[in-house]
Amino acid sequence: MKAILFVGHGSRLEAGNEEVRTFIEQMTPRIDDNFLVETCFLEFASPNIEEGITNCVKKGATEVHVIPIILLHAGHSKLHIPAEIEHAREHYPNITFTYGQTIGIHEEIFAILEDRLSEIGFNAEVEHKDTAILLIARGGSDPTANGDFYKITRLLWEKLPVQYVESAFMGVTDPRVEEGIERCVKLGAKKIIMLPYFLFTGILMERMNGMRKQYNEKYADCDIQIANYFGYHERLQNVLLERIEQAVNGTSTGMQDLENYRAYAAVHGHAHHHHHHDHDHDHNHDHHHEEEPVQ
Repeated sequence: MKAILFVGHGSRLEAGNEEVRTFIEQMTPRIDDNFLVETCFLEFASPNIEEGITNCVKKGATEVHVIPIILLHAGHSKLHIPAEIEHAREHYPNITFTYGQTIGIHEEIFAILEDRLSEIGFNAEVEHKDTAILLIARGGSDPTANGDFYKITRLLWEKLPVQYVESAFMGVTDPRVEEGIERCVKLGAKKIIMLPYFLFTGILMERMNGMRKQYNEKYADCDIQIANYFGYHERLQNVLLERIEQAVNGTSTGMQDLENYRAYAAVHGHAHHHHHHDHDHDHNHDHHHEEEPVQ
C-alpha cells in the first residue's frame, strides 16, 4: 500500500491548520484511490511528521511519499523534513520513502497571484502606468529561497501590464515592507497593491492590514491597496498533484535533498528541528517563533 503524507507548515492559530486540512480534503478526490492520504505538520500542530509517518505505517503503508506544502525551498524543506524522513528510515527499514519537492517556481503560482489581483478589481487587460505591485514574503535566511522569491517577482512583472513589481519581506531579511513601499513611491507609483505571498492566514495578515493603514496616512497621495494572501487556492492542487506524480515516478528533486541531507548529517550530526531559528540573522526580535513562522 502506498501513502501520500502531506506536510503543512503548521500555525499557532488553529484556523491556519484547518485551512490545510480543508484544502487536502478538497484535493483528495483527485488523488488515485489506491493511495492512503494523510496530513501532518512541521510545527505548532498535530500530528507532527514523525506521528504522520507512524499513522501511514500503522494503516499498512509500505511506501510513503512525503509531499511538503511549502512555498519556497529553504531550511524546512532542505533540512527539517529530510531529517524526519531519515529518522523514520532507521525505525522502519522495510518501508520505502520518497520526498516531493516544494511548490517553488511553477506556472500555476502566477495564475493564482493574478487571480488574487483580479479579486480586488485589477484588470490585467489594460495598461497600468502608475501602478506598482509589492509582492511580500514572510522572509527567511536562505539566500537561494530569497533569490527564488525575486525570480517570482520578475516573472510576475513579465506577465502584468504594470510599470513595477517589487519584492519585500515581513521579517528576517531586507528589504522590509516599509522600504518596499517607499521604493514604489519614489518610482512614482500613484497606486500600490500589497500582494501577500503567504500560504496561511493569521497574525501576518493582521499586521499587514495595520501597515497598510499607516502607509495610507503617510503617503496620502498614493492609493495603497491590499490583496488577499496567496493561500490554498484551488489551482494549488494542480501543483501538488504534479509533485505527487514526480515523487511516485522518481523524478522529484526531493530525492537530491535527502542525499544532501545525509551528507550534511555525516558532517554536522542530525538537524534538530527545534533549533532551526538559530539560523536567522535578525536580531530585532523579529524571530518567526514569536508570531507566524516562516513558510
